Parts: sequence; C-alpha cells; structure tokens
Amino acid sequence: MKSYWMQSDGESAQIELRDIEQLVPGAGQMLVRVRAAGLNRGEFILGHGLHKAGAAKPIGMEAAGEVVSCGSGVENFSPGDRVMGRCSGAFAEYALITEREAMKIPASLDWHQAAAIPLTSLVVYDMLVVHGDLKAGEWVFIPGVTSGVGVTALAMAKTLGAKVIGTSGSQAKLDRLQELGLDVGICTRESNFYDQLMQITDAKGVNLVINTVGGSVFAECVRSMAFQGRLATVGYVDGVLKAEIDIELLHAKRLKLFGVSNKFRSPEQRAESLPAFRRDILPLYEKGQALPLIYQVLPFEKLVEAKALMDSNQHLGKIVLTGAV
Repeated sequence: MKSYWMQSDGESAQIELRDIEQLVPGAGQMLVRVRAAGLNRGEFILGHGLHKAGAAKPIGMEAAGEVVSCGSGVENFSPGDRVMGRCSGAFAEYALITEREAMKIPASLDWHQAAAIPLTSLVVYDMLVVHGDLKAGEWVFIPGVTSGVGVTALAMAKTLGAKVIGTSGSQAKLDRLQELGLDVGICTRESNFYDQLMQITDAKGVNLVINTVGGSVFAECVRSMAFQGRLATVGYVDGVLKAEIDIELLHAKRLKLFGVSNKFRSPEQRAESLPAFRRDILPLYEKGQALPLIYQVLPFEKLVEAKALMDSNQHLGKIVLTGAV
C-alpha cells in the first residue's frame, strides 16, 4: 500500500511516498480505506516536536473512509461503515483508526467535509467548550482567524451563540468570513488590536482568545482580555516561542491561560472529549451547521503541492487530500 512519510534531520524535512506492507488491525482498531485526509499545519512544523531528528514516520492525522475490517473487540462499527477519526498515517491508501477515536459520518457530509473534522474540530471543541467554557453572548477573539483552526473556531463559536472578532492580513479574506458570520474583522498582522477590541466590547475586553498565531501577539491578547477571561494557545506559526506575561493582570482579572496540544497526551486522554463531542457537535453537522470551510481539494499524488499551498498562507479554511486511486 502507498503511504506518505516524512524524514527530519531536526532542521528540515523531506516528504516521500513509500510502498509499505498492508496494515492489519489490532485489538480495538479498524482498517479504513482512506477516501480523504485533512492537512494540519502543526504536524509539518518541526518546532512542535512531533518529528524526532533522524527519524522517519508516516504522516497525516485525520481521515475519512470506509471500514474494511475490524480487529478484536470492536463492537460499534462494521465493514462498509463510513467513518472519520484522528489517526496516524492518514496520507495513505489505508489507515488504522481506533474505535474510541472513530465517529460515523453523518449522511449529509461528503468525504472531504468529513476529513476536515476529526482533528481540527476536536481541538476547537476542546478550546471553546471543554476548557474555554464558552457561553452564548460572549466575545471570542481569534488572531489569525482565516487559518483552518480559525475558520473552524469561528463556525463553531457562532453556532454556540458567541460573537466573534478575528484578525487577518487580508481584507478580502475577512470580507469573505463576514459573509459566513464573523462579527468584526480587523485587518492587521501586527500586535496592535487592543484599542479596537476595547472599543468593540465597551471597554470590557474579550472573554475567550483563540491564539493561533503565537508569541508575537500573546502579550496584547492578555492585555485585551475581560475579567475571568480565558486564553487558549493552539499554535505558533510566527515561530515566536517566548512572550511576557503581565502577572498583575493575570492576578487581578483572574485570567485562565491554557495550551491545547495532544503531544504528551495518552490515547485515553485524547479520547476523553469524544463522547461529549458526539453528543454536542455531530447533531449540528447533521443539520448542516458548524461545517468546516473547504478551501481546496487536491489529489493524493499532490501532497507536496498541498503543503506548499498551506505554507503560502493563501488559503481560507481547510486543505484536503483525496484518497489514493
């Protein structure tokens, strides 16, 4: 079977397509014929520490496809079922998805939409609901709102009744997102949004920050938070890994700062929020709500081009790779 792997030397990485032995599902696993897989910027950023120097590993972290066979102990899925889920090695003809990570695809979703959900939407749910404690009517601020995570957070937050402010260096992208529900768009790539956020929120500040950018905007985000505000750090595409924390604000405003990453979580910990996600979010997808925005779908053999497109920052929403023919 065909599978994409990435080899890293710690400073750079090479992607190669390999022929490997057919996967066999173990206990609690399903062999899935991959029909589509979503790209996620984080797994290609060496600074995130997902790739050890000198090692090669299969890549791709979320997939949608058909169940081919089930390992022992799988009770809720059968061959032929349409499923989506987080997994290792999604950029391949076949992938192994554990039952605890799998979700049946709502009938209204196509393969591409389903492939854009498992990783990104679960991360967003973690930020907004599990740790973000988002309430209807609150202000959510998303620096870098036009990224895949940003657009997904916008869609989910609006469906949950929040008001959303986002930044981008592209006014055209912001205009497009305002058509999709963005309440206020601020065209900037700089850390200069405090005054505008205070004006928009009647000097109260924002209740929840989804920081997709990194350290270059961190201090300004903290400064812009409301009393008992929450800030989720989900990425650092700016490469800035250090930032000052205003401890006086942290203390006086009773702020909550947290990171969202699966890097050190056990498989059991990664799956903890799945039951609540199935309960709260899957019914929304069935109604056509909170769906991911697909920017472009590329064929399986174009993974390198798909990554280059993502790196160019020209996209709005998710980039998806089709399954191998």
